[in-house]
Amino acid sequence: MLLCHGFTGCPQSLRPWAEYLAGAGLTVSLPRLPGHGTTWQELARTRWEDWYAEIERAYDELRADTDEIFVTGLSMGACLALRLAELRGTDVSGLVLVNPSLTADTKLFWLAPVLKLFVPSLKAIGSDIKKEGVTELAYERTPVRAASTLPALWRLTNRNLSQVSAPVLVYRSAVDHVVGPASLEILRRDLPQSQLEVRACPDSYHVATLDNDAGEIFAGSLDFVRSHSHAGKE
Repeated sequence: MLLCHGFTGCPQSLRPWAEYLAGAGLTVSLPRLPGHGTTWQELARTRWEDWYAEIERAYDELRADTDEIFVTGLSMGACLALRLAELRGTDVSGLVLVNPSLTADTKLFWLAPVLKLFVPSLKAIGSDIKKEGVTELAYERTPVRAASTLPALWRLTNRNLSQVSAPVLVYRSAVDHVVGPASLEILRRDLPQSQLEVRACPDSYHVATLDNDAGEIFAGSLDFVRSHSHAGKE
């Protein structure tokens, strides 16, 4: 199982999920994307190609240990997971996506290529969590230079969604202050109904993997893996 964290976040946002899956006997990989988990200034020196390259590296490493790989992702990590499924085809057995980010919800992202010349960072987007006392270890600032590369990732992924052959399970929070409804609309438009399943997270915000509905996500993803695994069908 390969888990992909989101933009400006770090593996901490998915660690409980990874530990749950590992405890159930799955082989798990949770890489830290370049520029993440350190400083926003370091993230500013990276771009989406760097983050995707790390996902591919982790995938190939995992592939050496297991014949079947399911991929999960939170937010931008979900977009990276979809891009991997587009390129690896049937080698990806299934996708579990939590509040996937596939398009800009504000004009700010489209203006970022120009804005980055004048403003190095903006207010953070991390730790959107409803559950009291829980904090995502995300950056306090969002580097505009790194954010300006996201539209290219979104466009490339959206153009090739028809190449995703794996079943897709999406968890969508009822209230999300980071990703709007347009991303899910893209998936509903471009993936067959028989391939896409959407489940609600009624009591969580964007980082649902650390929020009130986390338990349902964890258990549901494990059931999804077992139901779509070749080993489970033998």
